[in-house]
Amino acid sequence: MRELVVLGTASQVPTRERNHNGYFLRWDDDGVVFDPGEGTQRQLLFAGVRASAVTRICITHFHGDHCLGLPGVLQRLSLDGVTRPVALSFPASGAVYVDRLRHASVFDDRLDLRLLPVGAEAAGRGLLTVDDAGHWALRAAALRHSVETIGWRVEERPGRRMLPERLARAGIAGADVGRLEREGAVVVGGRRIELEEMSVVRRGQVVAFVMDTAWCDGAVELASGADLLVCEATFASAEADLAAAYGHLTASQAGRLAAEAGARRLLITHFSQRYPDVSPLVEEAAAAFSGDVVAAADLMRVAIPPSRAG
Repeated sequence: MRELVVLGTASQVPTRERNHNGYFLRWDDDGVVFDPGEGTQRQLLFAGVRASAVTRICITHFHGDHCLGLPGVLQRLSLDGVTRPVALSFPASGAVYVDRLRHASVFDDRLDLRLLPVGAEAAGRGLLTVDDAGHWALRAAALRHSVETIGWRVEERPGRRMLPERLARAGIAGADVGRLEREGAVVVGGRRIELEEMSVVRRGQVVAFVMDTAWCDGAVELASGADLLVCEATFASAEADLAAAYGHLTASQAGRLAAEAGARRLLITHFSQRYPDVSPLVEEAAAAFSGDVVAAADLMRVAIPPSRAG
């Protein structure tokens, strides 16, 4: 099962309707929390996500709306007796804040937390593989904000999609289909049949997470070909000067990013409190991007478009 659970959509100031940032990506047996802002532990509860489902936490930068919920999440994981390792990825320059947040209060720390800091210099040279789980990889790139910021990309390895009509014509069925996938070839009726004859390449699914940045190459690299692009749209175009001054994207720029990167579904989020109604932001993004544009809302569940042949 793969989906994004939105835990919070506010930028610097939460509102009555919007919690601070927070996103949970359910990816098969893995669960990735992105940018746990203040109140994330409670939002996980409201969303029906168990602490034991969290296997990784990724932080883009150390402004409070992106990290102040980390102590509560870590303490909850420890309290619930989570035994499997939990990886924490973050900009390396923020190590001192990680230490402070981990030890923000007294608790029985039994969590096996694995720290995976990412250096801005390495991430600034294009997409950097931070961790490789075999069937998918976590990749990173530097963004452009007022403090060191890293964007994230979850990238599934390419696979192959079997073609039932070709299998039927070749007389391949049952256990032979699985053997063909595993071994790359089978012999049927004295003829060796290769996997490539019976299938097409299936692109791996990609989820990109671009938060708190001005326009930059790293954002485009992260979003390239993404099935789901989660992108900040803090301001409307009328406040473009304000967005530029503070290192943010407008909704129109978020749409442009999705279009130039060839994304399929754009989820805009990280809204300024000045927009109780975000429909104008959706309209701006949609004017620049002809694909699917969705405005994030707290506790929303967003499907990841299925894999494509290619």
